[in-house]
Amino acid sequence: MNVDLYFIITIIVIIILAIGLLIYFFQHKFFFQPEKLPPDFKFAYEHLKADEKTVEPESGAKINYLHFQVDEPKGVVIYLKGNTKSIKGWGKFAIDFTRLGYEVIMMDYRGFGKSTGKRTVEAMKRDSQFIYDIVKNEFSEEKIVVYGRSLGSGFAARLAAKNNPRLLILTSPLYSLLRTIHRYLPFMPAKPFLRYNIPTFQYLKNVKCPVKIIHGSDDRLVPIKTAVDLSEINPKLTRLYVILGAGHINVHHFEEYHHVMEEIFDERKTVIDKEKTSLNVRHRN
Repeated sequence: MNVDLYFIITIIVIIILAIGLLIYFFQHKFFFQPEKLPPDFKFAYEHLKADEKTVEPESGAKINYLHFQVDEPKGVVIYLKGNTKSIKGWGKFAIDFTRLGYEVIMMDYRGFGKSTGKRTVEAMKRDSQFIYDIVKNEFSEEKIVVYGRSLGSGFAARLAAKNNPRLLILTSPLYSLLRTIHRYLPFMPAKPFLRYNIPTFQYLKNVKCPVKIIHGSDDRLVPIKTAVDLSEINPKLTRLYVILGAGHINVHHFEEYHHVMEEIFDERKTVIDKEKTSLNVRHRN
């Protein structure tokens, strides 16, 4: 082999290994941006009634969560948030469901807020299932809605695949963390270095309930193509809603998002008379 070519290949391999090691050892800082809260912090929200609870899913770990309550609830939403801050700030989004008559359970991942314990992807999966089981003791599964936003979409999809909730809603979902890395480092064989891969697309294959995907058309962090690809995995059960003009973190600023939520949670069932539509019309002209 030509000496110069050998040298170039060696340099490329060294660079890839160096980037890979950075991904391996610092991915928790890339993927998770937690806000920690003191044990005596008091949660308070305008127009919302919330009970704070802490559970211990396993030795050495405590999961702090909020239970937003309503009178005569129609059901409950398990809300799995994004990768930043804590439920201190995310709690404000509970109003999008309480106004529709649904209670909300919102947890902080390990290392976020008041939650503690070593954070691994497997531990986070166990924690979300632990919370789901708690909710299932109070609500039948046909009244449970699982909601995941951004990073939380992967854990939400997994819960829906492993259980039988009434509905799964994904807002600004990730296809997988591996695809996210490939988008920014397309030359990088990142899989061997990834400790936190959350393959939303894999989980969706096994979801048996209706799936609603909401995504902003101008999302630059997670392109709209991601939502389209996810919607095609389980198409008979999935509906995609595109919020025109919305980005990744501001989808709730658009009135259309709230109209979509009302439509999704509408209990009325409509039956289409196929004979009175163009569903079976063949158009040859």
